[in-house]
Amino acid sequence: MLSRLDSLDLKILRELQRNGRLTNVELAKRIGLSPSPCLRRVTRLEVEGVIEGYSTRINRRACGLGVTVFVEVKLERHREEDAERFRKAIRGLAEVISCHIISGEADFLLEVVVANLDQYSEFVLKSLRQIAGVKDMRSSFALETVKSSQPLPLSCVPGVE
Repeated sequence: MLSRLDSLDLKILRELQRNGRLTNVELAKRIGLSPSPCLRRVTRLEVEGVIEGYSTRINRRACGLGVTVFVEVKLERHREEDAERFRKAIRGLAEVISCHIISGEADFLLEVVVANLDQYSEFVLKSLRQIAGVKDMRSSFALETVKSSQPLPLSCVPGVE
């Protein structure tokens, strides 16, 4: 069961969002705790699933992945088994870096990252269109990324002063 976050937990999360490679000793120093209680808190946050993991941000363009596409997907029917089949298929597609169930006209919003338009076309035709139950898709191409993969707004966490 998830326990309530307090101000020290939020300090830990802020620091780790800035730099997930901090040593426990450095983290403890930055938040004003000794290393042992700091490590216990980090471990608790990991066990509870508040901290899901640690990763490295990679510049998409520097890796040759210059095309970002937001794809709205409508399913033919609104049955749970159709939605679950779609979710399972999407989890297996590396090009899809995020997938959200949304309200409005579409059922899902995908963020797709590929090298170029030819690769996107191939992805749509050979992967996305092949998923059973897909009725319609609408693609919007990102012309410029203004803000991406930013830290969560921990100041908005309810109940913490």
